Amino acid sequence: MTKNYYDILGVDKKATKEDVKKAFRKLAQKHHPDKGGDEAKFKEITEAYSVLSDDKRRREYDSYGQTFAGGGGQGYGGFDPSQFSGFGQGGVEFDFSDLFEGFGDIFGGRGGGRRAKRGRDISMDVEVSFKESILGGTRSVLITKVSKCDTCEGNGAKPGTEMESCKTCNGAGRMHETRNSPLGAFTSVRTCPSCEGQGTVPKEECDACKGRGVMRKEEEIKISIPEGIDGGEMIRMPGMGEAIKGGASGDLYVKVHVKPHAVYKKEGLNLVMQMPVKLTDALLGTTTTIVTIDEKKLEVKIPPLTEAQQTLRLRGKGVSIDGTSGDLLIRLTATLPKKISGKAKKAIEDLKSEGL
Repeated sequence: MTKNYYDILGVDKKATKEDVKKAFRKLAQKHHPDKGGDEAKFKEITEAYSVLSDDKRRREYDSYGQTFAGGGGQGYGGFDPSQFSGFGQGGVEFDFSDLFEGFGDIFGGRGGGRRAKRGRDISMDVEVSFKESILGGTRSVLITKVSKCDTCEGNGAKPGTEMESCKTCNGAGRMHETRNSPLGAFTSVRTCPSCEGQGTVPKEECDACKGRGVMRKEEEIKISIPEGIDGGEMIRMPGMGEAIKGGASGDLYVKVHVKPHAVYKKEGLNLVMQMPVKLTDALLGTTTTIVTIDEKKLEVKIPPLTEAQQTLRLRGKGVSIDGTSGDLLIRLTATLPKKISGKAKKAIEDLKSEGL
């Protein structure tokens, strides 16, 4: 019976090699016998992938169909796993490590060591003042983490000594491993544990880090606090996480906590403050002085006949972020005296007679 390899993988005839690979990986994970899948189905999708992933075989299949002999007298219809890489019965080795990257131990190894090595991400908390959160600033903190060795500069070699080819992997940085499965032997590739994928090892190890290239130590970190940051927000510092030999360092994530202010609160880009106003000042108007968040004195005019709970808006005096500034909102609250003298009482009665 003629098989349609495109239908088996669920792809269109115009599918790219990457589309074919993605389709196969998804189906292989579902039907692999080691995961309780259908062995016959797994063999069928592997057969389809072995054809559609190879440009020459795919062209022959598209032109002549499944029964094309492929130049060897045995057509694709008589699929023989040992003819295709990865099934190794005297056949060609096929590196499944890239194809099955992320499948964990199903196919042995983890992506064959081809994924770029990267140090661990770490996180910390820092508390800043309200003023720092509005105006921004720089905070220096001490943190203990795995960092590059200062003595060997991360290569693990004793200063003044040379590097030599790794004897475990013969300088390749990777090692091939073969695992048996119901369909034959799968070959995977993993990072060499001796040289950690570098292909070279030091002739003499660094005394400080014992050849590891990294060591745990205390380090001073300078954190730039951006203007207008809110409590609970995270600051990402690329490359400031933990180091790893032969790879990039991870990232540092700093969670910011903001101390409350005695006067000001933040609402978006606006700064808000409460200002108590005497009854006479609310009626007659006045000028008062406030201290802004950057500790500058600012005169504020309160107009006559100001109503209780009225808000004064000072434009551009709020939070500034990327050239955009909010406003300073002053919410007025009328205050009443706890005691009234006879003279004040008479004055109030006179006001009352005036209809006020």
